[in-house]
Amino acid sequence: MFKINRTEESKLTSWYFEVDRGLLAMVFGMILVAIIMAISSGSANFVRTSGRIQWYVFFVRMIPFYIIGIMTMIGVSMGDKKTVMRLAWLDLVACFILLIGTVLFPHELNNSHRWLVLPGIPKIMPSDLMKPGFVIITAWFISKMHDIYDGDMFNLRRTLFQVKTWSWAWYLVPFALVLAVQFWHPDFGTMALYLGTFFIMLVLAGLPGKWIASMIGIGGGLFALGVTFLPHVRARTLALFAPVDPYSQIGFALRAIRNGGLFGAGDKAHVVENLPMAESDFVLSVICENFGAIASCALIVLLAFVFWRLLHQSKYARDDFVSNAIAGTAAMFGIQVCINLASTLRIMPAKGMTLPFISHGGSSFVAYCLLFGMVLALMREDKWK
Repeated sequence: MFKINRTEESKLTSWYFEVDRGLLAMVFGMILVAIIMAISSGSANFVRTSGRIQWYVFFVRMIPFYIIGIMTMIGVSMGDKKTVMRLAWLDLVACFILLIGTVLFPHELNNSHRWLVLPGIPKIMPSDLMKPGFVIITAWFISKMHDIYDGDMFNLRRTLFQVKTWSWAWYLVPFALVLAVQFWHPDFGTMALYLGTFFIMLVLAGLPGKWIASMIGIGGGLFALGVTFLPHVRARTLALFAPVDPYSQIGFALRAIRNGGLFGAGDKAHVVENLPMAESDFVLSVICENFGAIASCALIVLLAFVFWRLLHQSKYARDDFVSNAIAGTAAMFGIQVCINLASTLRIMPAKGMTLPFISHGGSSFVAYCLLFGMVLALMREDKWK
């Protein structure tokens, strides 16, 4: 069996023996699946568009993002906590400015303005690219509040408005502005992802039960208001209780899953050829029809192992900030996986959200590579330094 011995103390050697190689291997496994899916979904789109979209288009488009993402993940994972914090602040501030740019210079796509087009750069989604900075800075802020206020960090009379020291207002005001822009897009799926991640991080930080119940109630109330007053939300929600139109997007997605059987449909895999956005929002349907339910379940197991690995590392981290950052990464990754799979399986309304690392989408791929590079660096320093 091939084995590398630690005979020298170069930076590369230290990184190799200190980094979480299990988590890194699982990430590369997801990237391998992503490459296969880019080619497979491209072949389906070639048929669907009668040859207007070549089978290799999605794969070729993603090559620069694969290279940038992998290099970013490896490079950042070699850094230390200070490097991670600098990158997190840079990512958060830059993407916040870009997010405001989606309001000033909107680019509509699929009835949403969440994209931004810059000269010489393909369209990007600032809300996607902001995820690493959001998770790391949220973890840092929560750990700071805990250090200053300890058990009183959730006593809003003490911690909500403190001009001369740390207070929740310093965090909640810009966060509310981000949510307001996402609401304007509209991009309710990403809003739910950010809110869900923040909520879970607060719960793990010791949020009292009365606040948990209150926030769940507020979330349910906001959803009820959305169904009542927003036609887009109401239509998608009511569609869950209506018979499935076999020629709708979700209809083709479900038919493709059934057509794949246990081992894939082979030459009879034709349903996904009629499915728009198969390469991103409904990539599970492509996997099911082409490779079968067993392969799809194997992918879900891989995603579950990534989630479990993050939770395990969070539990045993020595630094509260590192523990919060890893837990936030697990929350964001897990929630996004659940939203994508539940939307494809018609358990919840379609949200237009990618499957992390797997779906076609440069912004999402690079963002998760940066985020995982950050937590790999934090885990390595927490364990070995």
